[in-house]
Amino acid sequence: MKGLISWLDNRTGMNGLLKEALFERIPGGARWRYVWGSTLTFCFVVQILTGVVLWMAYSPSAGTAWESVYYIQHEMTGGWLLRGLHHYTAQAMHVLLALHLLQVIIDGAYKAPREVNFWFGLVLLFLTLGLGLTGYLLPWDQKGYGATKVATSLAGVVPVIGPSLQKLVVGGTEYGHHTLTRFFALHAGVLPGLMIAAIAAHVALFRKHGITAKQPYKKPDANFWPDQVLMDGVACLAVLGAVLYFTVRHHGAELYAPADPTQPFNAARPEWYFLFLFEFLKLHILTDWFGHHGELVGAIIVPGLIAAVLAAMPFIAVRRHGHRFNLAFLSVLLVGAGLLTLRSIRSDRNNPEFQAAMTQAKAESDRVVALIQANRGIPRAGAAALLKEDPSTVGPRMFAQHCASCHRYDGHDGLGGVSKELASAPDLKDFGSRAWLAGLLEAGRITNHSYYGGTKFREGKMVKYVTTKLPKKHAADPSALEAMVAAVSAEAALPAQAVADARDAALIEKGRSHVRETFGCTDCHAFRKPDDEASAPDLTGWGSREWIIGITTNPAHERFYGKRNDRMPAFGKEGRLSMSEMGLLADWIRGDTAPERVVAGMK
Repeated sequence: MKGLISWLDNRTGMNGLLKEALFERIPGGARWRYVWGSTLTFCFVVQILTGVVLWMAYSPSAGTAWESVYYIQHEMTGGWLLRGLHHYTAQAMHVLLALHLLQVIIDGAYKAPREVNFWFGLVLLFLTLGLGLTGYLLPWDQKGYGATKVATSLAGVVPVIGPSLQKLVVGGTEYGHHTLTRFFALHAGVLPGLMIAAIAAHVALFRKHGITAKQPYKKPDANFWPDQVLMDGVACLAVLGAVLYFTVRHHGAELYAPADPTQPFNAARPEWYFLFLFEFLKLHILTDWFGHHGELVGAIIVPGLIAAVLAAMPFIAVRRHGHRFNLAFLSVLLVGAGLLTLRSIRSDRNNPEFQAAMTQAKAESDRVVALIQANRGIPRAGAAALLKEDPSTVGPRMFAQHCASCHRYDGHDGLGGVSKELASAPDLKDFGSRAWLAGLLEAGRITNHSYYGGTKFREGKMVKYVTTKLPKKHAADPSALEAMVAAVSAEAALPAQAVADARDAALIEKGRSHVRETFGCTDCHAFRKPDDEASAPDLTGWGSREWIIGITTNPAHERFYGKRNDRMPAFGKEGRLSMSEMGLLADWIRGDTAPERVVAGMK
């Protein structure tokens, strides 16, 4: 072994280099404040190692990127761990960079003759931010796609060259395949290469000038080995421990549903280390002072001035009180960025639209995984194709777009949005169920806005019957109403009631006779047999998929409301919705959304 080491040293001079590094004199001895550079180097090495392994399984195209990340996260052995380490180490780097910058300024390690090394440090800071920005898009999920659109749109506000610059960054006029490939090239090739070069220069200059210690010295000088090496190692282990904690807690990094450029994403936000700029651009002071130039000032001019002041700090420090100014400026900058970030987070927590969009996004991310598992794999058309034929994904969107102007779904618009206006048509949550029908037949509820309170039927025959005649019939035979409700609700054949309907077969059969005889429902409604004299909607198949599609197609059909229809558009007859879309809407309303059934229906 000694011979081999001697041979290597003779050819490379490694022993001299190692001794120079390990036995470097540290003025004032080892300190915890010096660990930030080592932890940053450690994080970057972790990023390179995990990134290379992830690259081996990643497919950078708009049609395969999400699918390959899904494979890494859910199928590749240890893939979720690699993604988590890569993701959370990137988050840690931004925190460590801020701490390292603060330590350098406090210790005065940016002053002459260390100006160039300080500038390399700033370059590394901006390269790290660039890596974060470009990496966020690579999973090609809805959240990353939306966040990238928000961030890259700022390039368009640059005077004169803005539109061309944005087109260059995006790879065209639309966000798509070329955007992804450009960001991947930057993230996996250009920026890491520049980082390695900048780190090499940074370390070389650091070796040239040595450590700038905070005076007065409390301890005698010491070598880098062993005390500082131990402190650096403990700090790196602490960073690794924190990263592992978040990785295990969240089982890797989040992966939202595949990006769908045709659908808006109301929860689009940049990653947390850009939130301060996002919130800064929302400040009214920008528009109050600068009018329509406010975005230019906030996105380009102010950040540019801040970067210029940071770069000029070595020259500012030469002047009297210059170092104090630099400390104050950096402190205000970091505190201000922190407060803006907290304000943005707090604002989003109190924003119902944002919370509803995030809830929907998380539901879709869970849903696509369930559909893939039910399908036993991702179809050739891609994971997004599963969601486009999924009632639990498409149904809420169509309800919000076409139905929520009158109806509600459990009090909201289907996507979680709550309107200040009262519903003018029945709430369709659990429509067709026994509970929904029993509520309709309660004298105290039929006229509220969950049922007929906002319609012209609030003073019609049905309301009068429920409020006057039905209570007497119910009092005469309390069990009859339960049987009748079960019988009519059974027409819907709801999946959620399948077990109850099978169990209560005898009760349902008895209830069908109560529909005709005890309660006289067939005086107005048809039920299980044609009735040309019926003046109210047919109860045969009430609440079933076919029935909902029929009334959605044309509510003014004689089977439903005829000329008495109250404002409901004929979505199918007028061509507003296709048969497929109405089927997806009906399935969602009925709760017929089991992944296995949905996948089977696609084949």
